[in-house]
Amino acid sequence: MTSSPYRMPAPYRMPGAMFDAVAAGGGGAEALRLLARAEHSRRLACAWAVTDAAGRAGGRGAEDAARAWELLTAAARTAPDAAAAVLTHPTAGPLLFEVLSRLTRPRRGEEPSVARFTALAAAAAVRAGLPGRTALPVDGVWVALPGLGRARFPGATAGDRAEVRTDPEGGSRIVLRAPDGTEDRVVLPPAPYRATPAPPVPYSGAGRWHGAHLLTTLEGGAPLLLDVVDRPSFPHAAVRPDGIGPREAATWAAVAREACALLRAGHPQVYEELAAGERLLVPLDRPGPGIVSGSSAEAFGCVALSLPGTAAGFAVTVAHEMQHNKFAALLHLFDLFDPGGPERFYAPWRPDPRPLLGLFHGAYAHLGVARFWNRRREREAEAHARFEAHVQFARWRLAAREATLVLLASDRLTPLGRRFADRMLATLDALCRLPVPPPALHRAESAARAHREAWHDRHGGTDGERMLTA
Repeated sequence: MTSSPYRMPAPYRMPGAMFDAVAAGGGGAEALRLLARAEHSRRLACAWAVTDAAGRAGGRGAEDAARAWELLTAAARTAPDAAAAVLTHPTAGPLLFEVLSRLTRPRRGEEPSVARFTALAAAAAVRAGLPGRTALPVDGVWVALPGLGRARFPGATAGDRAEVRTDPEGGSRIVLRAPDGTEDRVVLPPAPYRATPAPPVPYSGAGRWHGAHLLTTLEGGAPLLLDVVDRPSFPHAAVRPDGIGPREAATWAAVAREACALLRAGHPQVYEELAAGERLLVPLDRPGPGIVSGSSAEAFGCVALSLPGTAAGFAVTVAHEMQHNKFAALLHLFDLFDPGGPERFYAPWRPDPRPLLGLFHGAYAHLGVARFWNRRREREAEAHARFEAHVQFARWRLAAREATLVLLASDRLTPLGRRFADRMLATLDALCRLPVPPPALHRAESAARAHREAWHDRHGGTDGERMLTA
């Protein structure tokens, strides 16, 4: 195996003041960039674990994984930032962990494939402009380069293999050779990873290359992208067999630009954290009223959500899910609680009992939601919108505080976890001292009581309820 440009990383350390700022609900761009670097190291470690596990398993997979690792490290030597960008793309985490899981826990009679790891390495080589060729299997009619996009080959048949080719000038194409020797080619846009709405010049892959749509560019140049992802990344993501069309992308772009302007003007810290790096939005189908959203612990920088109808709805959803992003990445660095307890707790925002992890995640996310609505109270010009902001602020500061008290009353927090929850509670106590108009406060408290009563009717008492009422 060729020498690798990668070295064993030093342990990541977060300054105490930064840790406390994150625990209080913020942290800023510096904290987000530190967490992103840590996530890159985690992905790199997983890529090596895939290579090592495939080598131990032997067979063709071992050879393929070794070649993929060499390709990945060659891309890193040629263009370190390009290789890192592919590894830190939100789809890379779920991809690597799925491949590793298949290698370490193979199904009976199955030889695990590392084809998706090879595709990831090929994507890094394309983004780095590294000349060479890499063979990949065709999945149905698609050949995917994770983090870049996918090419469609309508004439592909089962068992076909395509070849990703990059020439010395940096141009790339995906080629499928037919049995008669003819070649079907999809030429990649000059910079597919920049996610421009359309290539600056015509190219032969037009209509057959499906990449991310650029919704807007954030301050500092970070792109906010919209794309569909593979099922392991978000199993409930909207199905778009032919990708996201220009009309749908334009609808998303309009509300995203308005929401980012709202965040920049009224919520500078949330905007700063959003703009600290590339961000990917994944569309979800909405089964009913309201906005549906979600995050994945292994997809840092990614938010899945249904299309919000308003800029404020878009903005608060992004603020909510960015809190989940931060907390998930933080849990990859620090043990905040002892895992594995049997308890299931009442969460004031969910219809179902939650484990301690879910309660902690939700309390931290709703701390961010409360902070968001506190700012909206100051900026809404229309009386009805201002009243709704008061209601939402009162509702979610109370919910997050109740859940945080449950966390602190449990015996599962580590010393560092207690410090984190203590900082959360200090922020929430300060928010709870802020005045709210009595009608808005009454409505928020009524909604909280109704939620608890409905939950109790379904589930009865729980550990969390007993802790809250003890």
